[in-house]
Amino acid sequence: MTVRTRVTAVAGVALTAAVALGLVIMYLVQVGSAHRTADDELRTYAAQIEQSGQSGAWPSPLPASPLDARAQAQVLEGDGVHVLAATRALSGLPALYAQPAGAAAPVRQAGTGANLDGEVRVAGTRAVVDGHPVTIITLTTSDALNQINETFGRLLLVGVPVILLLACATVWLVVGRALRPVERIRRTVTEIGAADLSQRVPEPAARDEIGELARTMNGMLARLEDSATRQRRFVADASHELRTPLAAIRTALEVGLAHPDRAPWVQIAQRAARQSERLESLVQQLLLLARSDDRLLVQTPSRVAIEPLLRELRVSTPASGIRIEFREAAPQASDAASEASDAATEASDAASEAPDGATTAGSDVYVLGDPEQLERMVRNILDNAVRHARERVKLSIDTSVPGTVRIEIADDGPGIPAEERERVFGRFVRLDASRERGSGTTGLGLAIAQEIAAAHRGSIAIHEAPGGGALVRIDLPRAAD
Repeated sequence: MTVRTRVTAVAGVALTAAVALGLVIMYLVQVGSAHRTADDELRTYAAQIEQSGQSGAWPSPLPASPLDARAQAQVLEGDGVHVLAATRALSGLPALYAQPAGAAAPVRQAGTGANLDGEVRVAGTRAVVDGHPVTIITLTTSDALNQINETFGRLLLVGVPVILLLACATVWLVVGRALRPVERIRRTVTEIGAADLSQRVPEPAARDEIGELARTMNGMLARLEDSATRQRRFVADASHELRTPLAAIRTALEVGLAHPDRAPWVQIAQRAARQSERLESLVQQLLLLARSDDRLLVQTPSRVAIEPLLRELRVSTPASGIRIEFREAAPQASDAASEASDAATEASDAASEAPDGATTAGSDVYVLGDPEQLERMVRNILDNAVRHARERVKLSIDTSVPGTVRIEIADDGPGIPAEERERVFGRFVRLDASRERGSGTTGLGLAIAQEIAAAHRGSIAIHEAPGGGALVRIDLPRAAD
């Protein structure tokens, strides 16, 4: 069943119930009003008859009612049996109704049913006329009630079906007109294929729910198109990157096989080994990105001490001719204490690790996450900083922001233009493509680092370092002590 049919059916049922309830209420009001009017007219008629008997003799027949020509009356003695007077239509008849003492309403006498046709309204009034107690019985036919029944019967048989038919037809047309844009949206979405997501659904001019639906659909299609475009670009770049080392290995082998007796097989094997390592690294990075897309980077988080991790990376990162400095920030230390801490750090580092570093002692800060992935994140950024630095790279920890561990990696290289600082986190993005590819990089390091940070509910941003160069700031949630 379509929405249009369901809405029309529900509207029809609701309208039927409303009309039926309204008619019942109107009927009850009309019937009550007719009964009250009849009772008032009968009491007025009884008062008129009482006045007519004050002279001591009852007129025969009793006078007719000035309000209701159909009204009839009988005047009974105090015993409620003998008839003293009656209207012309009831002359000669026994007492039709009696009102025993204590009764609230007259009671119909047995054996008198044949003398009355149809339903009647009866009222009994006790009075004392010329010193004698009497009961004045007044009654009238229910013609008014019959008219009410006939009127409402015609409404139920004719008026209500016509009203319901017109209402349902109106609802059918209005709902159909309202859902017409939805049908256009459905047809357009059906025509959109996976190969071409550039089409958009028509947006109605009205600012209503259907217009919001169309705009939401277009927003979703735009995101799908962007995602499909990035996916195709990623697949193309990955294919190119995978072909490059394979082509290099194949070329070296083909050259060697063309001249097997003169080929430098040792150099060919070394070249193939380097390309294989590059190919293996690229495959591992692609698998890591696939895991990040499936949100599988952090499966069993644990408490990871950040300072030892950074110290280990500082020592193990290849940095030919580049000085890597490590410094833990002390957010609440005074200037003198900070200087003393710096001096102690430099002395300790010079004595224990390497002559070209500076470290500070302090209590460890922890992050809840995967230690291997956190190390890969920092290493990727640190390798990138070392590759572009002129003389030195600064590595530091900052805990001045409550609940946050901030890792900063700054180099003194050329820096990254402001308009490129978001783009460099894209997959296979290289600012200097030829130089980066020649150095063996894949353009996936920063993309992987950003995915790892996001998996740990953190973020990475690039700023300009003091004195020039790039400053990469990693913010991670700090684990509770």
